[in-house]
Amino acid sequence: MIGTLPVSFLDQLKAAADKVNTRLIAQIDAMGSLPVHKAMAYAVQGGKGLRGFFALQSAQLHDVAEEPAVLAGAAIEAIHAYSLIHDDMPCMDDDDLRRGQPTVHRKWDEATAVLAGDALQTVAFELLSLPQIGPNAPQMVNSMARAAGAQGMVLGQALDIAAETASIPLNLNQITALQKGKTGALIQWSATAGPRLAGDNTKALSDYADALGLAFQIADDILDVEGDQATAGKRLQKDAEAGKATFVSLLGLEAAKRESQRLVTEACDALAPYGAKAETLRDAARFVITRDK
Repeated sequence: MIGTLPVSFLDQLKAAADKVNTRLIAQIDAMGSLPVHKAMAYAVQGGKGLRGFFALQSAQLHDVAEEPAVLAGAAIEAIHAYSLIHDDMPCMDDDDLRRGQPTVHRKWDEATAVLAGDALQTVAFELLSLPQIGPNAPQMVNSMARAAGAQGMVLGQALDIAAETASIPLNLNQITALQKGKTGALIQWSATAGPRLAGDNTKALSDYADALGLAFQIADDILDVEGDQATAGKRLQKDAEAGKATFVSLLGLEAAKRESQRLVTEACDALAPYGAKAETLRDAARFVITRDK
């Protein structure tokens, strides 16, 4: 499904993921080789690395050096991996498969999974507080705390859990608010990491990320209906089985696809202040709704 994207974009995505993952694994490996350390390293492998990629790309647009950009990318990928470990556990989504491999609590046990997730969260803040981040480290730490916590991702997850037990399914506005936290908050942070590191205005990239984050979730809902489980590397159609309201269930499949396309156009338009320099981020927006996993 992604064959129409420029090869250069896919190469850049992989190169960014490799840089970020190498730095993150180095941070984890230095801690030791106990099961919790091995589980942490296992959990950060095999993803697309989109959030780290957004951090690096936004840093380039603001002339930020590579080292602090890679640290920011590694931090957001650590937070993302922690969220997936906990999200997969029996007390939440109860999944056995993630990125085509057994989930952390299945490969080890639930206690190790909890601790690995907790530890990855602390790794993120350790990376953001290193001297190499520069003078805006306090702002990076503060903004990450808000994006990942009970004003952002955790809030979205809490709303998602509450929705599972609600007698009345969520409406479109409620689903949008839920996903702005659960999915959008970390995308928002990663896409604005560059201007935050540089102490610049975040408005254009914030608008880009708002539209992109919602398009990303709609694409996930579409994949849950149309995707191939082997390719996706995770269990599909679980939302329908659970009777959960999604963008597809509320809008219909074709209308959801049109909305995701509209949001990608909106995201690309938000990058106008950067001109041609932001073309790779426009390719990333198109990738978000054409990916197959």
